[in-house]
Amino acid sequence: MHLADLDTGRVRFRTSPDVFDDLRAACEVNPDIAEFEVIGESEEGRPIAGVTLGYGPRLVTLVAGAHADEPVGPETLRHLILHGLGSRDWGAEAGGLGELFERVTLRIVPHANPDAEARNEPWISRWDDLSDDPAAMLALFLETRRREPPGRDVEFGYPAMRPENRSVTDFLFAPGPQLALHASLHGMAFSEGALLLIEKRWLHDPEAEPLREGFRRAAEAAGLRLHDHDRGGDKGFRYGGPGFWSTPEGAAMRAHFEAAGDAQTAALFHRSSMEQAIHASGGQPLCVVTELPLFHLAKAYGHEPGRAALAEEFREALPALLRHATEADRSARLGEAVERFGIRLIDPTLGVGLHLQVLDLALEVSLVAA
Repeated sequence: MHLADLDTGRVRFRTSPDVFDDLRAACEVNPDIAEFEVIGESEEGRPIAGVTLGYGPRLVTLVAGAHADEPVGPETLRHLILHGLGSRDWGAEAGGLGELFERVTLRIVPHANPDAEARNEPWISRWDDLSDDPAAMLALFLETRRREPPGRDVEFGYPAMRPENRSVTDFLFAPGPQLALHASLHGMAFSEGALLLIEKRWLHDPEAEPLREGFRRAAEAAGLRLHDHDRGGDKGFRYGGPGFWSTPEGAAMRAHFEAAGDAQTAALFHRSSMEQAIHASGGQPLCVVTELPLFHLAKAYGHEPGRAALAEEFREALPALLRHATEADRSARLGEAVERFGIRLIDPTLGVGLHLQVLDLALEVSLVAA
């Protein structure tokens, strides 16, 4: 019943309109185990899809797209639905996905922020075309990427900061089976490798060691080192060793800005989806956030434990990359950056596969603990 064993084929990044009808159709031909709903509309009137799979006694909630410049999460959930339903009897002799659907009820929102996704479409739609030209893709990304600030950030908007938050809250956390696992799938524009955020009560829990060790192995197999950055608890992010932080909390973000005397910014942070999951469940479900890079800073170097020095160096160089006098100057700067930092684009097929492995691991840990 391993999600990572699903045949995803060659993955490319798509947007919600590309797959909306496909998701609906896949559910309609599997009415015994799947239900498709339009759970609400975005601020600009775009429909938000919600899918329920299975009928088991434990609830698993999955959401992606809060940050619409992180397309691997939504693509993972689309593949889970489409290929999961297409392979519902896969491996029946070993349990198969049919067994999973008997054990859990999955509520899935493949994309929670379709308005911002539409604004990022210019570079998302070209990722496959420019996969062999990191400098050109980097140029397009830096020019057309759109990121929402605090007060507009869907991940810190629960339960009802925006219509999108209200719709996702009402769908994912409606009364029903006891919540065992909540996962919010994210990504990083630039990082030295893979990062997994685990809710603070589980971060060092021995019961979660299979998740941590499995993530280490999966990242290594994917050719990714672990992003190792000890933030010292800044903004509530606790360090769990190389590759691990605690999950984000609106409460910690508010406390950070209040301590800095910035009450106006503090007020912009509401609950994260992880906090909403815990609040709605009344228990201690496992909550995780995936963070995989789009642009992998892959240059080898001897780093000091807990310090992502290459990522720091890239952040310092980024303002110069955004400035250019001529097209030729820009191309030269970006080409130099690709060489200097060993920048490589993460293949969507690899990213989706690694996400599915994380979900397998998180499912195993959460259901054993339950």
